[in-house]
Amino acid sequence: MTVTRRTVLGGALAVGAVSTVTLPASAGGRLTNLAHLDYLRTTVTPPAQAGHSTYGSGPLGVLWTYADRQPDGSYKRIGGGTYDPATDTYGQGAFNADDISRASVVYLRAGRLSVARDLLRGLTYLQSPNGNVVLWMQPDGTLNPSAEPVELPDPSDSGPSYWLARTVWALGEGYEAFRRVDRRFAEFLRDRLELTLAALERQVLVRYGEWNVVDGRRLPAWLIVNGADATSEAVLGLTAYVRAGGSARARRALAQFAEGIAAMSAGTSRSWPFRALLPWAESIAVWHAWGAQMPSALAAASSVLRTPLGPAIGDTAGFTPLLMTAGGPDNGWLPAPIDRTQIAYGVDARLQGLLAVGLPGLKQLAAFVAAWYFGANRAGEPMYDATTGRTYDGISGDGVINRNSGAESTIHGLLSMLALDARPGLARLAQDLGSATHSGLQVVEGEAAVGGQVVTPPSAWTGESQWSNGSYVALSAGSRAEWTVPASAQPRLVLPVVNLLDPGRTVWTGGGRTLGSINHAAPGPQGISAAPGVLQPITLGTPLPPYATRVSATTTAGTAQIDALLLLPMVSTMTAGDAVLLASVDTRPRTHPVTTGTTAYSYTANGQLHSRRRVAASRVVVQPGGFTIVL
Repeated sequence: MTVTRRTVLGGALAVGAVSTVTLPASAGGRLTNLAHLDYLRTTVTPPAQAGHSTYGSGPLGVLWTYADRQPDGSYKRIGGGTYDPATDTYGQGAFNADDISRASVVYLRAGRLSVARDLLRGLTYLQSPNGNVVLWMQPDGTLNPSAEPVELPDPSDSGPSYWLARTVWALGEGYEAFRRVDRRFAEFLRDRLELTLAALERQVLVRYGEWNVVDGRRLPAWLIVNGADATSEAVLGLTAYVRAGGSARARRALAQFAEGIAAMSAGTSRSWPFRALLPWAESIAVWHAWGAQMPSALAAASSVLRTPLGPAIGDTAGFTPLLMTAGGPDNGWLPAPIDRTQIAYGVDARLQGLLAVGLPGLKQLAAFVAAWYFGANRAGEPMYDATTGRTYDGISGDGVINRNSGAESTIHGLLSMLALDARPGLARLAQDLGSATHSGLQVVEGEAAVGGQVVTPPSAWTGESQWSNGSYVALSAGSRAEWTVPASAQPRLVLPVVNLLDPGRTVWTGGGRTLGSINHAAPGPQGISAAPGVLQPITLGTPLPPYATRVSATTTAGTAQIDALLLLPMVSTMTAGDAVLLASVDTRPRTHPVTTGTTAYSYTANGQLHSRRRVAASRVVVQPGGFTIVL
């Protein structure tokens, strides 16, 4: 269906130019289409297995893990791991708790309660008497606690896990949905959720108030699998449960988990990771988009606990604009943007966080994130098809689409579509934006230097971070390295990514001036970090002048290991159709040219509207550490 419309995003918000777009044909004009997720569903009647039971009788709802695209364009449902046709089993299994739990959330939010009920029955069958959850089930319903390849914990119900956290998410939202329509089933879900809480208290929250040292920084020791990402999904379920009248024990766990997530906030507007909430409490050098539901979780918890939103605002209003202008929600900044694959799990996490924190500017910013599904991505093609309900499995860093459509991608695409359908103005704007171009963070590899010695470790992964491009340049005392960098009309922050390990000092110059110096000693005790030293981007104090194309480092003492240079313009941009997102790392208001749009909405570093003005002389103002949206 082709229509002409004027885009209006409610609240603050946005009036864009009239545009003609092609809308996907879905029921009632809605984006949400459950057809492909329905295709992934099936039922199973498992054999009797000690310690495993569920509510009622009859077949259990389950979900196939993957759906591979066939040459004729159809999709084949498959499980995980190597398939043995003789036994009709997989090395992992056909169905898994991670996807069953999250699919339950989709159906709950879509109002398909009968389907959600079936899936929740299947999910709770996977729960063991100790409160933990078996991850994998074979096609005939036999549980597979120890999968091939091995996943930790092994057996999968022997300790806390991502799938335990996601089970809490589903049970919490399930209790909230069923408590008024099926009290007996809701009470069953409550009992199973309380069983998971007992496991979390015994295995995780027993360490509440304790802190681990990670390369000199104190990080909370009471996160599920040491992950703010895993814990955030449990918090979503606990919030729903507490909101629906859940126990005092659940409220206490919710508060403690939220406190731990908030403690993972790091960096400033000008220093890595730029106010992001880090996902893993065993590294200060890793951020990833997948599962990064931390701002959503903190916003949800705040809705019932009335806790401050500062860390969630920093992540959404500070880090997300820089992420989007750098190319979008990459799978891994480790700490350089190394894994540039993008998947719906990461896109949905960014979108849900912006909407949950809910400031007007973040709602506008959400349109740039959601537009990924409709073509504002490296491939320049839609990643969601509303006629089938399929979300493709991802886009590689060089723009190649993986056109498989497994459970995880389908689930998170649909969670995004449900959020967009609830906000029609946002949905229209996201679809209007079109293809995107980016001008933001750039990476220059360390080994591109003239001078120094290129070193390629046996593994790019250090145990807590990853060498960009698998190599680095080593400088000995008194040696010098020089890099040729792309020219820019703007001043840029220079952030050398260095291994802080051995005492040493480098002095950095560029554009005829000294940019700063770096002390290469370890920032503190190694603690529980898996490797000595830590890869860290260090912001040099003086920006690189406009049009400078040379950066050099001289070792004045000791040795240095340099992984890469990150170059960050004072104002980064993402242009999508007739709209522009601009993000600043300057310390003062900065004007920047634009070539499209009529109205500029300027937001502070904390996401508050500073001004709304007509674009004058093709220039707009971006606030210090803030962002501006031009429509």
